[in-house]
Amino acid sequence: MCRAAIIAALYVVLTYLSDIFGLASGAIQLRLSEALCVLPYFSFIAVPGLTIGCLISNILFGVSFYDVIFGTLATAIGAVVSYYIRKYKYVVPLPTVVANAIIVPLVLRISGMSGDGFIYLMLTVGAGELLACCALGIPLMLVLEKYRSRIFDDNIIK
Repeated sequence: MCRAAIIAALYVVLTYLSDIFGLASGAIQLRLSEALCVLPYFSFIAVPGLTIGCLISNILFGVSFYDVIFGTLATAIGAVVSYYIRKYKYVVPLPTVVANAIIVPLVLRISGMSGDGFIYLMLTVGAGELLACCALGIPLMLVLEKYRSRIFDDNIIK
């Protein structure tokens, strides 16, 4: 559980960095923390870590109650599906992209955070997710793969 807490803390810190630049929420967003959504490739422990990190981030930096609930749900769905398709390494980031590109625009519309059209919001949120999860996440995954046994081996502590 310690690793899940570390992942959650990293998610919050990276979301805070995104928030400094006004990119943590809204129609156009690029959460640096979403790069961590490749971590289920290595271990299931990343699923609760990402979910809790997203929940805390949405409480701190989200704009609406709907964002806290459904934005967190989008990350949880993406993380779980990513874990189950982990044997397809380069596809691992896509469930998070798809879940957020569908759910977050609904949140933005329902909460009144954006009057833009649903398709436009899907494209803008999806583009930010693609950048974070794929352009940042895949290189992160490739680097972490070299240290997989040191970081994610569940048999380290006996």
